[in-house]
Amino acid sequence: MSKHCEHCHHGEHEHEQHVEHAHHREHGHEHHVEHDHHGHEHGHGEEENRGFMLARIGVSAALLISGLLIREPAWLKIALFILSWVVVGYSVAIQAVKSILHGEALDEMFLMTVASVGAFCLREYPEGVAVMLLYQIGEFFQDYAVDKSRDSIADLMDIRPDTAQVERGGETVTEAPERVRVGEIIVVRPGEKVALDGVVLEGESSLNTLALTGESVPRHVKMGDQVISGCVNQQGVLRIQVTHAYADSTVARILELVEHAGEHKSKADRFITRFAKVYTPVVVALALLVALVPPLLLGGSWTEWIQSALTFLVISCPCALVISVPLTFFSGIGGASRRGILIKGAGYLESLAQSEIAVFDKTGTLTQGVFSVAAAHGENAGEMLLLAAAAEKFSTHPIAQSLREAGKDSVQAMDVRDVEEISGQGVEATVNGRRMAVGNEKLMDSVGAAWKPCHHSGTIVHVAADGTYLGHIVIADQVKEGSREAILNIKAAGVRKAVMLTGDARAAAEAVAKEVAVDEMHAELLPDGKVEQVEKLLGEKSERGTLLFVGDGINDAPVLARADVGVAMGALGSDAAIEAADVVLMDDDPRKLATAIRIAQRTRSIVRQNIVFSLAVKLAVMVLGVMHLAPLWAAVFADVGVCFLAIINAMRAMTVAGAEK
Repeated sequence: MSKHCEHCHHGEHEHEQHVEHAHHREHGHEHHVEHDHHGHEHGHGEEENRGFMLARIGVSAALLISGLLIREPAWLKIALFILSWVVVGYSVAIQAVKSILHGEALDEMFLMTVASVGAFCLREYPEGVAVMLLYQIGEFFQDYAVDKSRDSIADLMDIRPDTAQVERGGETVTEAPERVRVGEIIVVRPGEKVALDGVVLEGESSLNTLALTGESVPRHVKMGDQVISGCVNQQGVLRIQVTHAYADSTVARILELVEHAGEHKSKADRFITRFAKVYTPVVVALALLVALVPPLLLGGSWTEWIQSALTFLVISCPCALVISVPLTFFSGIGGASRRGILIKGAGYLESLAQSEIAVFDKTGTLTQGVFSVAAAHGENAGEMLLLAAAAEKFSTHPIAQSLREAGKDSVQAMDVRDVEEISGQGVEATVNGRRMAVGNEKLMDSVGAAWKPCHHSGTIVHVAADGTYLGHIVIADQVKEGSREAILNIKAAGVRKAVMLTGDARAAAEAVAKEVAVDEMHAELLPDGKVEQVEKLLGEKSERGTLLFVGDGINDAPVLARADVGVAMGALGSDAAIEAADVVLMDDDPRKLATAIRIAQRTRSIVRQNIVFSLAVKLAVMVLGVMHLAPLWAAVFADVGVCFLAIINAMRAMTVAGAEK
């Protein structure tokens, strides 16, 4: 039972933008289940409000017990009951009047006030007080439970740095991150959070990225490396030049995503809102029929049937649904964020749970996205590799970079002259007096070298010296360690089809597709070709199923937008990925996708449990009330209990999600 029921009556108000709770209207104080940047002061205000409410409940209960114990005089007994009602129920009655004045009479305040005042009119004073007293007790424990849920979510996302150490005027000063300017230098000591995004100017250390990625393996950084806010420095002192203002930093963007996740409502959320708008007026009309029809047509007792109608009204309010459904989704989102999975709204979480087809980009998603030497074939493969690396010494091509990485420091000692890059073919250069040709088949033909084909997949780089063929080098993008496991895991989670799309050559794509065990592969695609393939696949899913597209979020924006759910992975510090996708996997592990799907499925299961349980209990008590088998106070108790249990179950979504492996 809760004032949250206003969600059902106020239409598309701002209530729908957050999972709101604990509307302490008598103090003009509202809370939201979200990360609070001023947690200490906020928490202090909550404690004061709860303390005041607890005092009111205690005084009211004492007055009620006194009224029950006193037998004479009757006027004192009634006065104690009235005073008990006023102490605990005045705020509810005031809000009910305000709702009526605003044309919103059918809210829970109205129902509680009508039920308790009706009991007084029937001279059932203890029951009238019990309605308000039990209601406020339920509110107290419910507010406490929801506050704890919000605090737990905030703890899971405890990545916001409170201060930054800034170098100014030759000394280090403590400053709020919001007041540090781009270009300034911050100092991060061991044990401190990195307050803002930047570049390491001095120092070397390991950063704990657990709160951002969900992974415990630290990230090593040194001079020149990019670092992002929210990480914890574990070892040495770092001097970092700030590259983004706090509002544009990684930590601020992540917190904003989590805080506003409730804005994209799930189908269950929207159903409950529509359901409540119809349901509440219907039950009020039914309550009137229960109160009027039997006495008028069947000669029943007015007192008994009015009591039944009041009981019917009390139990009818669907507050357990209105609170628990959005709270469950928010708890699931909070738990997922602990695993380094950012889900931008309940709607996307729900869509994840219904995943049928998963489409993967290849480069950077299933593969590492970094080209390297996979093999070298020739009579003297080692020497050939060094000569090729030296010839490519001054080239900026990615393949040249891969060759230089393989040659490493040995290339520096070689004499490289007369370098000539030949567009579309490769490079020629004189290395240690030998005229080298490094490139494709066309280049080999032009220098008269009898090249040999290679059965390996990847980019083949042929090498010749003074027109004599030395052999060839295979440059390939390596498959990520967890890619095959990721595909198998999503299949186990219910995804029936995994598809890989790539712009790479068919031979290289087929090798990767076979290694990671996807069901279908399409190669040599331009960006619009990827969109066309996704369009076709959308036609293959069932009516309730969804299609996921998993990419790097940088050059896959059109496909991410077209899919039911766009998932960007390896997005640690990537603004483009965070903006483009509906779900962001903050590290580079494709296995996190299966974790996200399982979290979504368990969260949806808890939502369904709450819906079925709440409606079943309410229906049962409604029937008992109409049959005169459930008194008014029992209806209130049942309503409070159902709501409280639904909230506890909703909070379990966060625990389950956070513990998901």
